Amino acid sequence: MKPRIWPSAFLAFLMFLPGILLVHASAGRTGSNSAPAFAPEKGRYKILVNGQQVGKEEFEIGASGGDWLVRGNAEIQGPQGTTKVTGRLDLKPDGTPLRYEWSAQGAKKASASIEFTGVNANVELRLEGARPYTQTFTFTSPHVAVLDNNLYHQYAVLAHLYDWDAKGAQTFAVLVPQDMAPGMVTVESLGKQEVAGAKLEELRVRTEDLELDLYLDGQKLVRIVAPASNAEIIRE
Repeated sequence: MKPRIWPSAFLAFLMFLPGILLVHASAGRTGSNSAPAFAPEKGRYKILVNGQQVGKEEFEIGASGGDWLVRGNAEIQGPQGTTKVTGRLDLKPDGTPLRYEWSAQGAKKASASIEFTGVNANVELRLEGARPYTQTFTFTSPHVAVLDNNLYHQYAVLAHLYDWDAKGAQTFAVLVPQDMAPGMVTVESLGKQEVAGAKLEELRVRTEDLELDLYLDGQKLVRIVAPASNAEIIRE
């Protein structure tokens, strides 16, 4: 089955393979760097489509004991009103996910928790008015990138997972929790580019269906551009 964009996921820029209950995905990162250089930070993004602001996001990355905690919340204006999304991701120092929790509140409420144990991701999904639903995804490596809908700070984690010493194209297994869907992305450094008068590092994120450009000032993700959607996520 060809990866595709799920049309009902507003601003969901990731490909995935829908309808699979048990997924044997390829291994995650292909680079050799085993300890991403995470650093504490927090910030805000504004989300633009066709030059108009349609949402905003706040996030924070910080140490949590010997591990790392990445959390954020976003508000998105969609066709059916405002949707509020929150996410909390616990990571080992090498970027391996330990646990992820998300909640979304719009026309209906939904939430889920995911426990990562070895190569398994065990999901408990809770939808308003329905019984909890559980599902397990199995990967060939515990190194899985969590990239959820409308929580763009998680691309900063992806940039940390990229092996900047090895460079070149590197492939990552990903999980899109709100869509209960796995997938693959390829990340490649395009070197320094001049953007709005500043020299920024560019990472290109590719699937079979789309491309995203990430722009970083040092370790900070300051801009995401999705040309096909005419969308931009800009750090304030």
